[in-house]
Amino acid sequence: MDNVNSGPRRSTRTPWQVTRSVWYAMFMREAISRTMSDRMGWFWMIFEPVALISIMVGIRSFISGDQLISNAPFIPWMITGMMGFFLVREGMMRGMGAVEGNKALFAYRQVHPIDPVLVRIFLEGMLRSFIFLIFIVGGLMLGLDLYPDNAIRAMLGWLSLWCLGIGLGLVTSVVSSLVPEAGKVISMLSLPLMIISGVFFPLNAMPHWLLEYLMLNPIPNGLETLRLGFFDKYQVVTGTSMLYFWLFTLTLIALGLLMHLRFIDRLKAQ
Repeated sequence: MDNVNSGPRRSTRTPWQVTRSVWYAMFMREAISRTMSDRMGWFWMIFEPVALISIMVGIRSFISGDQLISNAPFIPWMITGMMGFFLVREGMMRGMGAVEGNKALFAYRQVHPIDPVLVRIFLEGMLRSFIFLIFIVGGLMLGLDLYPDNAIRAMLGWLSLWCLGIGLGLVTSVVSSLVPEAGKVISMLSLPLMIISGVFFPLNAMPHWLLEYLMLNPIPNGLETLRLGFFDKYQVVTGTSMLYFWLFTLTLIALGLLMHLRFIDRLKAQ
């Protein structure tokens, strides 16, 4: 038998392997905290859209909502828009508290402020996707037309909105950490943003001069694409452009990454 005199080995890992381990550990930590620490967490994630849908269905009985939308039933149209908007909104809102909520972890040199932001937004996207599937299955059982006519387009629209949430979360995480008052302003903008994004009412009903300004908001562009994936004969809002959507989204992501790189020391010291 050969005698091999091997000295102590040092385990070397690539930067990607280290980052992947950090993300996995943080994901499990966030998942347990998000889903198990609050008994009412799942309830509120499902109850909020259900309550809003119920309110809007009640209002619809007075305004004849079906007559305002071309080639799409009102309730499924509203559900898809609401789920898509919540995906973007939660990415923006969850990103804001990610740095502050994980300050203790920055003592480890492997953990950077951007890590909890990306992990939180990814987890929130997974949860929102699961809730959306629950709504789709529940809607189909109730006889609603919630089966996508073009599943690939619907998934691409959903992933596009997810990426927009990532971009917003990256930017707001830095802004709210450096300027805490800005976080309060961003939170206050959530409801107006929902209204001007065409979640409840079709933007085509707006005057053309106003619609041109409303479509500068990237969210309606993504929501209309998502809806088109569910209703192939749906008439999207005039001015919808996924090219504009992706230019805006990629710019946001690049800006967020640059801000995290520029202010990394200040974020760790907050």
